[in-house]
Amino acid sequence: MAPELHANDTAHRPTGGYALFPTAIGHCGIAWRGALLVGVQLPEDAGEVATRARMQRRFPQLAEAAMPPDVAAWAARVVALLEGAQDDLRDVPLALDAVPPFHARVYELARRIPPGKTMTYGEMAAALGEPGAARAVGQALGHNPFAPVVPCHRILAANGKTGG
Repeated sequence: MAPELHANDTAHRPTGGYALFPTAIGHCGIAWRGALLVGVQLPEDAGEVATRARMQRRFPQLAEAAMPPDVAAWAARVVALLEGAQDDLRDVPLALDAVPPFHARVYELARRIPPGKTMTYGEMAAALGEPGAARAVGQALGHNPFAPVVPCHRILAANGKTGG
């Protein structure tokens, strides 16, 4: 069991960790390093144990820990989003240094797409100044470690359907 963390106990705040939290669609995972979000894991079909195992594989350098208050607030917003709230989560700070530079640019642009709006992979590539890079945009979104904080579901194929 992870140790409890008290809001005023900054001397013992872990530099990073991961935790699971219940949502309307199952247990999600969240990983952080300092004051940055490192990743989110949507629920595995096989349940909480499978989600925990996925978090351990994705973030082997991190241990399961109690969420610091800022991370708990991000998790609460993900819970609300998965219940239908209109929160774009664009102010959650991301550890973009952990992803390739092109991916970081794609994720930053995706975060600027408002709820209810969409772009195509090609439109994103053009907006990034890389008009021939629609497939690269799709690959970056396919490796999105931050979903749903980075809303890859707002980017569509040229035919207007999900997937690339």
